Amino acid sequence: HVQLVESGGGSVQSGGSLRLTCVASGDTYKLTDSRYCMGWFRQAPGKDREGVAGIDSGGGTGYAGSVKGRFTIYQDNTKNTLYLQMNALKAEDTAMYYCAAHAGYCQNWLAARDFDYWGRGTQVTVSS
Repeated sequence: HVQLVESGGGSVQSGGSLRLTCVASGDTYKLTDSRYCMGWFRQAPGKDREGVAGIDSGGGTGYAGSVKGRFTIYQDNTKNTLYLQMNALKAEDTAMYYCAAHAGYCQNWLAARDFDYWGRGTQVTVSS
């Protein structure tokens, strides 16, 4: 099994920045032995979980329109770590943020149903 643990959430004012971190452990070979896809999702109270950003094993990335230009997803394969740099935060970015992963190609890195492994989330709160 692959374990994903997020950290880095917190409370910031509008316009501020946060960097989320997701560390993968356990049977990470299930991801790294071939192609894989990792992503960040978020869920606000009363709303559906939505994709925020994704990255594949080749370094290709994709973003939701609402965060494009403000958020950056990147990875450090030597540390089995995924990051999400969030700048110019807005109140509407407030949500629980989850890290997710699956083996294989990134068919749709914003589709939660495609991901097999999930972390427990880290809360981001942005005050206006």
